Amino acid sequence: MRVWHGLDEVSPDFGPSVVTIGNFDGVHRGHQEVLAHARARAAALGGLPVVAMTFDPHPMQVLRPDRAPLMLTDPARRAELLGEAGADAVLILPFTKEVSHWTPEEFIERTLVTALRAKAVVVGENFRFGHKAAGHVDTLLQAGAQYGFQVEGLSLAGAQQPWSSTYVRQKLADGDVEAAAEALGRPLRVTGVVVEGDKRGRELGYPTANIPADPGAAVPQDGVYAGWLTVLTPAPGAPAYPDPLPAAISVGSNPTFDGVDRRVESYVLDRDDLELYGAGVAIDFVARLRGTQIRFDSIDELLVQMKADVDGARRLLSTDPG
Repeated sequence: MRVWHGLDEVSPDFGPSVVTIGNFDGVHRGHQEVLAHARARAAALGGLPVVAMTFDPHPMQVLRPDRAPLMLTDPARRAELLGEAGADAVLILPFTKEVSHWTPEEFIERTLVTALRAKAVVVGENFRFGHKAAGHVDTLLQAGAQYGFQVEGLSLAGAQQPWSSTYVRQKLADGDVEAAAEALGRPLRVTGVVVEGDKRGRELGYPTANIPADPGAAVPQDGVYAGWLTVLTPAPGAPAYPDPLPAAISVGSNPTFDGVDRRVESYVLDRDDLELYGAGVAIDFVARLRGTQIRFDSIDELLVQMKADVDGARRLLSTDPG
């Protein structure tokens, strides 16, 4: 799959193509449905490539940074997921003040007509674009009649309500990672590089891999979860761990020890031999074990709860310590 980080990276002889456009944050089931329709349209037009166009940063980070949403994916992960959903190429358009002032007609001419030579455009029915979000599906239909491309606007309806990134963020804010996973079609993933923590977990018999919680990323509500840790890039000089590892995951600032910085701490079940400092890891959240972190009055109380959390994670993930 090709990934372009701007219009200037698209080959002048690329196309014709079928294009779908959106922020695609999370690449949830609604987005996946849009990609499926784009693939079907591309097949009907003789097997054209499907291009997913997205933006970085999120337009709200440029236009209204105080109202910018927490992001479910970074651009690299988003491109990976779009490829898995059916895109042959991903165009990550840098969103700048200049781009925000393009009229809908200018946006269409620069991206769909000149760069991608679109023969069909598939978007969600609520897609808006161009200066002051003046463009919509009807605008695309009018341009399609002029430039010769088809247009399809799709509803993103799910079982109970339209799937949306906003819905996923709200479920994560509630700690409901299972509902978020249902909307995403997979568990929420948080990534980062393992840093040295206070090492209290190791002293207590539960060594953890700690990654700072990115303040711009959507991370589940503080609490304890069951999930999986996957090593994406091994630590320098450390062995590779190719398989996902079952984990009990704590999100928060560790109130028992007066912690301040929010972080994601993962104890890989029944393992104390892993070399993870400096490793790039992915944490996939499967289920919530308990809610907002508690301040315990003693280490003994904390240890009792930690054992209960680990046992709960083991049951949920169906792992056997033997």
